[in-house]
Amino acid sequence: MSLHQLIGKMRCKLKNRCSECCLKCLSGIPYASLIATILLYAGVALFCGCGHEALSGTVTILQTYFDVVRSPVDALDVFTMIDIFKYVIYGVAAAFFVYGILLMVEGFFTTGAIRDLYGDFKITTCGRCVSAWFIMLTYIFMLAWLGVTAFSSLPVFMYFNIWNTCQNTTLVESSNLCFDLRQFGIVSIGEEKKLCTASENFIKMCESNELDLTFHLFVCALAGAGAAVIAMVHYLMVLSANWAYVKDACRMQKYEDIKSKEEQELHDIHSTRSKERLNAYT
Repeated sequence: MSLHQLIGKMRCKLKNRCSECCLKCLSGIPYASLIATILLYAGVALFCGCGHEALSGTVTILQTYFDVVRSPVDALDVFTMIDIFKYVIYGVAAAFFVYGILLMVEGFFTTGAIRDLYGDFKITTCGRCVSAWFIMLTYIFMLAWLGVTAFSSLPVFMYFNIWNTCQNTTLVESSNLCFDLRQFGIVSIGEEKKLCTASENFIKMCESNELDLTFHLFVCALAGAGAAVIAMVHYLMVLSANWAYVKDACRMQKYEDIKSKEEQELHDIHSTRSKERLNAYT
């Protein structure tokens, strides 16, 4: 065999080994969990980023056009609530970043356990408990995101009314419509903060970019919350399927253990009888 033929043969073996290694790695990726994680990260990023900027735009609109002043004392006014919501957004972004990583790790371990069912990998009771815990936790988070989605629709509805009125200013020139912040619970009953269509502040607000940008940011935040709900539902389906597979795998392991034990006992019985026959013959 020549040197060129030997090098070519070694290259073919190396390519085959690389292909087998790549296929093995790709077969171990939990694609369903990966899709759900990407959807979760996209939804949480959209909700947190757009929600944070929309709250900042709301502060600007309230202070500039509705003449709402921040309370000098430590009172629970609308600006304090907005600051609290911003801190909540920071916590949600960090918490679900970690939770997405945990679910991906759980998906990798479960996929490996199912793939190596007949190998050396053993599914422990702790693993089954962790899977059940993730199912329960994901269900709770899904309900929480449903509440967040419903809550996020309130500012979208409020801004849509104002934005729609600004888009149809020619239709409401004859009638003087007013937006009272007391209707939405933004200010207390004793404060009168109105903005009427005939006022100069309303015309400036409609001509500015703050209203249009803030409204569309709240719409994007609502879409992000909806994407997070879909991701949680996707995770529930994945975790439930993994739980069913793991449960069947555990039953299969028990069956294999009992079968091997019985075969070992039969082998021992046959060996004992063979020895007894041999002793009796001798």
